[in-house]
Parts: sequence; structure tokens; C-alpha cells
Amino acid sequence: MQSSQNRVLVVAAHPDDEVLGCGGTIARLSDAGAAVTVMFFADGVGARSAGGEIRQPELTERRKAAQTACRILGAEDPLFFDFPDNRLDTVPLIEVTQTLEKVIDEFRPDSIYTHHAGDVNADHRIAHQAVVTACRPQPGRDVRKIYFFEVASSTEWQTPGSAPSFQPTSFVDISETLPRKIEALKAYAMEMRPWPHARSIEANEHLARWRGATAGFKAAEAFMLGRELL
Repeated sequence: MQSSQNRVLVVAAHPDDEVLGCGGTIARLSDAGAAVTVMFFADGVGARSAGGEIRQPELTERRKAAQTACRILGAEDPLFFDFPDNRLDTVPLIEVTQTLEKVIDEFRPDSIYTHHAGDVNADHRIAHQAVVTACRPQPGRDVRKIYFFEVASSTEWQTPGSAPSFQPTSFVDISETLPRKIEALKAYAMEMRPWPHARSIEANEHLARWRGATAGFKAAEAFMLGRELL
């Protein structure tokens, strides 16, 4: 497979979202020669303490897991930022967007993968809006494609009518890279839950098989195409 996406940026709210949403695609793109960078706005653990204080052992473990997952998938070493976990909606959007813009200016991706607008998690929705805002189509911009992914235990938990529903328009065949996605999910063992929780290994494999079946593949990841400039 020759990749038409040479520089890919995955914009995730928390470590593990990148694997849940597009881990198989990251592996496929990196195998095809694309340079893939993953960035995280928040640590994913701060909201678990009463006052939002960061527990250093948990933070260290989560970041090591993210680095391991990126190595498994073939992505570059991830970028970590320190916005408040599960409180991105308390930060002015311009601050989140400007942080992303700096990464875009440095990395100059031609494609971006990020969260769907209708996720039940507020941080996911802010990450989505930051991408849409930072990637306004203006002359001289490098970003040509934007894709929105689904995150099991967030996207499907939104209730009908409360937000836009996830209706995939693009499917990536991950029949060959699904084992690496599963391996990367296992790096986040502290975040995974036992079946039949939506954030279990089994649920994510079933989702990949179902998305594949709907597109004629053995396994797939589904996306909504946000924008494509040709």
C-alpha cells in the first residue's frame, strides 16, 4: 500500500483515545511510509482525584503506555500537553486551539484524525472543535483531509438527539493491522475493562469486525470525513 497521506497528525484528548479510535489505521499508514505523530491535550488521570491533582505514578504509567502504544503502531514519540483532564471545557477554546496550531505549524500534516463532535466526553468534543477551528481552509494551509473517529465507551454512549450521531463515510481495512491495535490496547491495561464493557479488548475487536463486515473487509476502522481538499 502506497500512502497518499505522508504526514499524519492524530489529535486525541487522552492517551488511549488514539488506539481506540484509529490504532489500526495508524499502523497501516506507518507501514506505508507515512510519518504519524500523536498529540494528547490532557493526561487522562487528573480527573480521578478529588481536587483534580495529578497523581505522579498514574501519570507516569499512562505516559509510558502511550509511548509503548505508539512504538507498537509505528508512530513517532507522542506529544503530551497539560490541559486539565475532563475539564477542557473550562479552558478558553482559543488556548486549546493555539496549542494545536503550533503543532500543526511545526509538523505540517496533510491529514488529521480526531474525535467526533457528538461524543459524550466533553474533552473529546473540545478536541474536535479545536481541530475544526485550527484547520480553517485558508490559502497556504497544508491540511488537506480531516477525519473523525469513534471511541468505544464514548461515541456510542451519547443519546439520540443530544448531539450529532456518528455516521461513518470512510472505512479503512485493518485486517492486517488489527493484531497490533489489540497489542497497543493491551499496553493500556489499566484503562481497559472486562467484557462486556464497551472499553474491553473483546468489544473493540467485535467493533472492528463489524465495521469490516459493513465494508466487505475482515476488519476495519470507520471514520466520518470532515473535509477533503483536492
